Amino acid sequence: MNSRSRKLWAKHLSGFEKKASKSNPSSHLKKQPYVGRVLGIDPSLRGTGLAVLDCTEKSYSLVFSETLKLTSKVSSIDCLGEIHQSVSNLVQIWKPRHVSCEETIYVQNFKTAQIMGSARGAALSAVSIKSIPVFEYAPLRVKQAVVGFGRASKEQMSKTLAQMLRLEQPLPFDQSDALGLALCHVLTWQG
Repeated sequence: MNSRSRKLWAKHLSGFEKKASKSNPSSHLKKQPYVGRVLGIDPSLRGTGLAVLDCTEKSYSLVFSETLKLTSKVSSIDCLGEIHQSVSNLVQIWKPRHVSCEETIYVQNFKTAQIMGSARGAALSAVSIKSIPVFEYAPLRVKQAVVGFGRASKEQMSKTLAQMLRLEQPLPFDQSDALGLALCHVLTWQG
């Protein structure tokens, strides 16, 4: 038994965990559903996925989605400007309460990490200017929340979202990833 396990076991035996939950008045409150709009952003230099999810106390619906496709003819710097401008426009049009974005993920290639970080920064800078709260989720957590399996494929994710939101057909992967991020935020919202 390692020291962390021993400490947890000791807390359990001493009843510390029970006392902590009894003294916390918020532990008895009912979870409040998320109400408002969420902008989901799946950042990528040449294919940023964007989705706006509208939520009431009892339902949620997709009100907008797109993939910002930028060809190799567009310079990297111009791509960042396009990403920033598109997100800024969406924020102005849809007025989301929160933004849900993919967390920075580990990649072995430095250049890929740099490009992904730049695209993410361009998108989030547009949100930051408007003082909208940003929530970040790892891809594994998004898949777990939406599909119920953290290693789900992009196809499974897209089909599950189409069924859950009663869409006529599954969205393209970049858009379904953005929608998944928005829905993950709604499903895991603690109020």
